[in-house]
Amino acid sequence: MIIPQLHRQVAPLDREAHRMLRVRPLEDWGVAGKLNSVFIAATEFVDACREYPIVFVRAGTDAAGQVQVAPVAVFGLSAEENLFLDGPRWRGHYLPAVLRLYPFAMGRLDAENFAICIDTGWPGLSPTEGQALFDPKGEPSEFTRRIIGQLEGFEGEVQRTQKVGERLMALGLLRDMRFDMTTPEGKTFAVDGFMAIDEDKYKALPDDVVLELHRSGVLALLHAHRISLHNMRRLAEWKVQRLAPAQAPAAA
Repeated sequence: MIIPQLHRQVAPLDREAHRMLRVRPLEDWGVAGKLNSVFIAATEFVDACREYPIVFVRAGTDAAGQVQVAPVAVFGLSAEENLFLDGPRWRGHYLPAVLRLYPFAMGRLDAENFAICIDTGWPGLSPTEGQALFDPKGEPSEFTRRIIGQLEGFEGEVQRTQKVGERLMALGLLRDMRFDMTTPEGKTFAVDGFMAIDEDKYKALPDDVVLELHRSGVLALLHAHRISLHNMRRLAEWKVQRLAPAQAPAAA
């Protein structure tokens, strides 16, 4: 999954072009400074709901013209705003899989084929320091093989999460939502363009559908989603804190 706000100079991993490259540990999360949300897989909901608002966004249409949705963890209340950054440090304890895998990503070549890609613009790449991408024979190193396995596993989770979204849309359980906040100074902000659970339709689900959702694990995901929405208040508080220095009067 390639995200333009994160993966800025993406190239397929190549044994000739990248044979001498090494990857240093990522310690400065400024690379995600303009990322105000990121996709999370269904398997991440339980961990992510403790820290991030989890909402759904429209993600195009399928071959039949049906609207598809994808769950995202929200980092900011404005475009290109990441409130989880405190200088170079990530404020959250749980890091979504897309970020854990950076600077690597799975890029789609066509409907059936993918390529392992790397963000060649990331300054953490080095010819001398860090984990080697290839061994002296030009074969993927143990580090690279492990990353490839993680990317392939994550891609499988992406596909399974897509099925969850399809089921929620088929049941009509998601509706457009809006989050409004007002700072102590009276400045207002609104976040829209996302979808969340329709509580009335959720409560009206027939018993047999509730049982189906429970057995498939979707009901637990909905509970995590509902819990996560309380984290919008934390983002609002961080937003106010970030605005405060800019609004403070200049010293005499």
